[in-house]
Amino acid sequence: MQRITPFLWFNNQAEEAASYYVSAFKNARVVTIARYGKEGAAASGQIEGSAMTVAFELDGQKFVALNGGPHFKINEAVSFVVNCESQDEIDHYWDNLAAGGDRAAQRCGWLKDKFGVSWQIVPTNLPQWMTGGNAGKVMQALLQMGKLDIATLQRAHNS
Repeated sequence: MQRITPFLWFNNQAEEAASYYVSAFKNARVVTIARYGKEGAAASGQIEGSAMTVAFELDGQKFVALNGGPHFKINEAVSFVVNCESQDEIDHYWDNLAAGGDRAAQRCGWLKDKFGVSWQIVPTNLPQWMTGGNAGKVMQALLQMGKLDIATLQRAHNS
């Protein structure tokens, strides 16, 4: 059993968000949906029968999306890193997760999706490239990018 499960708080978009994330990942699924009954709906201000929590998995990582109302907002203080082996993977996750998101927030491999959740779409080698003698060159290249380009970062690392 996974010891720690991230909960994502939404006003009333938990089911839509979980479906969106599941569609972006090849190895993903919605696991369960718990719906508000009469008492829970009255206490939360949500509609009876609407999704209360949606448990889902992305590449084996478990998440829960909660429709908790407008009290709290998702922000950049928490982000999820997607480590990618190839430029094709970076392109796939970037294009899918960035669709409808905040274009101004898309720098250095970071993006904010249409629900306000922040993601880092990065090559698996980035931590290695960010250490050692050419880390400054890699950082300089990284700062010029929105979606990361593995070939450009590799050249900066090798220069």
